[in-house]
Amino acid sequence: MNLHGRLTGKGRPLCFPQPQAGTDHHRSCTGLYDACLALILDGRIVGNDIDADEKDLVIINGANQGGKSTFLRGIGVAQLMMQCGMFVAAESFHSNLCHGLFTHFRREEDATMKSGKLDEELGRMSVIVDELKAGSMILFNELFAATNEREGSEIARQITNALLEKNVVVFFVTHLVEFTRSFLAENAEKTLFLRAERRDDGTRTFKLIEG
Repeated sequence: MNLHGRLTGKGRPLCFPQPQAGTDHHRSCTGLYDACLALILDGRIVGNDIDADEKDLVIINGANQGGKSTFLRGIGVAQLMMQCGMFVAAESFHSNLCHGLFTHFRREEDATMKSGKLDEELGRMSVIVDELKAGSMILFNELFAATNEREGSEIARQITNALLEKNVVVFFVTHLVEFTRSFLAENAEKTLFLRAERRDDGTRTFKLIEG
């Protein structure tokens, strides 16, 4: 109730979501925003519309500081709020229920130098995999950027394909071009490609558009 009051007091849109049972992939929203960001910002919050029905993978790339990570957090928080029976920070939100919500976000390098960044990321990935099951949802943010483009893309591709085979829904923010290109060539029908918009003068709109 306090959260509802804070967000409505700031003029932010809220809705009651439409949860969807079953294994078919249903996921769409209008005006989705990050509720946590909305609590600390008084200015305008940019909402995003997506239609990921029939998609089991969403790949998000584009300009730095263009709103990719914010969108990823917004999706995760909205899914969590829906499954708690709460309202959602969006104008509309329609999604499958998931059997577990997991995140793998980039962390700072290990200051103790006990392991490299890639080792640390793979170690966390191994822990997550042990908990995953069909119907889970996982959010990846800038995974395997610590290695070169070719190796990072191949590791990400193999892990993502294994997850998709087990019916895990994947959202992936990345700058790995070869990784993105591989799914454009092999799995485009089941993949939604989003790009953080940047105008010709370099202005970020914080909108994600298909592309």
